[in-house]
Amino acid sequence: MSLDAGGAIALRCCSEQRCCATPTVSSPPVAGANGTKPFEENPEENRVAESLSSELLKDPDSEPLPLPQRLDLSFSHITVTPSLILNTLNISPDAGRGIIDLLKWAKSRIGFKPTDEVYSYFVDFFGRRKDFKATHEVLVNGHGIAGSKCLEALVDRLVRAGRPAQTVALFESMEKDHGFLRSMDSLKLIVSSLCEHGYASYAEKMVKSLSSEFFPDEYICDVLIKGWCVDGKLDEAKRLASEMYRGGFEIGTLAYNAILDCVCQLCRKKDPFRLQSEVENVLIEMERHGVPRNVETFNVLITNLCKIRKTEDAMKLFYRMGEWGCYPNETTFLVLTKSLYQAARVGEGDEMIDRTKSAGYGDALDKKAYYEFLKILCGIERIDHAMSVFAKMKEDGCKPGVKTYDLLMGKLCAYGRVDKANALYKEAESSGVAVEPKEYKVDPRFVKKKPTAVKKEKKRETLPEKMARKRRTLKKLRLSFVKKPKRMMRRSY
Repeated sequence: MSLDAGGAIALRCCSEQRCCATPTVSSPPVAGANGTKPFEENPEENRVAESLSSELLKDPDSEPLPLPQRLDLSFSHITVTPSLILNTLNISPDAGRGIIDLLKWAKSRIGFKPTDEVYSYFVDFFGRRKDFKATHEVLVNGHGIAGSKCLEALVDRLVRAGRPAQTVALFESMEKDHGFLRSMDSLKLIVSSLCEHGYASYAEKMVKSLSSEFFPDEYICDVLIKGWCVDGKLDEAKRLASEMYRGGFEIGTLAYNAILDCVCQLCRKKDPFRLQSEVENVLIEMERHGVPRNVETFNVLITNLCKIRKTEDAMKLFYRMGEWGCYPNETTFLVLTKSLYQAARVGEGDEMIDRTKSAGYGDALDKKAYYEFLKILCGIERIDHAMSVFAKMKEDGCKPGVKTYDLLMGKLCAYGRVDKANALYKEAESSGVAVEPKEYKVDPRFVKKKPTAVKKEKKRETLPEKMARKRRTLKKLRLSFVKKPKRMMRRSY
C-alpha cells in the first residue's frame, strides 16, 4: 500500500501478511512502575524527578562522591515536595537501597519535614521490592512520625508478598519496634488485609488468640467469613457463620454477599445449571435471618450472570432492583454495559452508557472503562461501532492512551483499512501520545490474492458416460454411410 502523505506513518502489506507501522517521533516519559499517573500538571517537577532518578540509578562504585553530596551539588536550588518524591520513586523502580540516601537528603533540606504520608511512599517502594529490611530501616528512621498510613502500606505489602505469619507477628511487636499503636483499628486493618488475600486461617487464629484483649465485633466476624469465601472454602465460611450465630453475633450483609459470591463462583466452575437454585437458597436464608439486600448483593448476582453469558437474566434483575429499595451504582452499569457489548447488543450497550451518565456516575466512565468497551467491540468484529464509542470517549473528555490507539490501529490494519489507521496515528502524534512501532497482522480474509489459473484435471470417465460417448460415436459412423443428395448441376447447352 502507498505511503501516507507527510511520512507520518508507513503502513504496508508485507509478504508475510503483516502491516507495519513506523512512527517517526520520540516517546514521552512513561508512567510509574506502580501504575500511578505521572504528574502531568507540573512539567518542571517532572523534569526534576527525571534528573533525580538518573542520579539514583547511577552505579555508586563508579562515582567519586556519595549520593547525598551529589544531590547537594546538583539539586541545591530545588524545593523538595511530597509530590516530587512520589514522582521520583515511581520512575525509579530499580534504584534499590539508594532510595534511603534520597530520604536522608530530603530530611536535610531546609523547609521540608517528612510526614507520615511521605514515609509511607518509601515503605511502599521497598515493600514492592520485597526488601523488608530496608522497610524496617525506614520505619526506624521515622519513629514517632510514621503512623497509620505507614502501617497500612507495610501490612499491604507483607500480605501481598505472601508473608501472612510475619504480618500476624507484626501486631505483637509493632508498638515496641515502630511506635504503632496496638488498637482495635490496627487489628481490623491486619485482619481485613489477610482476609482480602485469602489468608482467613491466619486471621481467625489471630482473632481467637487476642479475643481476651480485643473482643471481636460484627465487622471482624463478617470479614472473617469473607476471607474464607475469598479462599473458596464455603464449608469453612458456613461453619464460622454458625459459630457466630451460636455466640450471639449477627451476620451482616457483607458476609452474606461474600457467601453468595463464593456460591456463584463454585457453581460456575462445577455446574452452572445449579447456580439459580443455590442462589435462591442463600437469598432465602438472608430473608429468614432478617438481613436486607443492598446494591452489592445485586452486583454479585449480575456480575456472575454476565460471566456465564446470561445477559437477559441480568437485565431482568437490573430492572427489579427497585423492588428491594436498591438502586444501581457505577459497578452495575459498567458490568452490564460490557455484557451487552459482549452479547452484540451494541445499541443497548450505548443506552446503558447514557444511563450511567444520567444517573450521575459519569466519572466512572474513565479511560480504563472505555478501553474495556473497545476491547470487547474489537473482539466481536464490530470495529465501526468501536470507532463510534472511541469518538464518544473523546467527547466525554477522556484522553485515549497508548493502549487504546494501539488496539484500534491493530484492528484497522487487520481489516486492511490503512487510511483510517494512518489518521489515528496522526491524531495520537498531535495529542502527544507515542505509539510504538510494531507489525500488525493482516487478517487473511482481507488480503487481496492474485488470481491463479486453475489447471483442469482429467476426470475418470464413469460407465454411463462411457456408454453415452460410444453411442454418439456409433451414431456418427452410421450417418457417415448415408448417401448425401448431390446438388443440381446446371445444364450446359
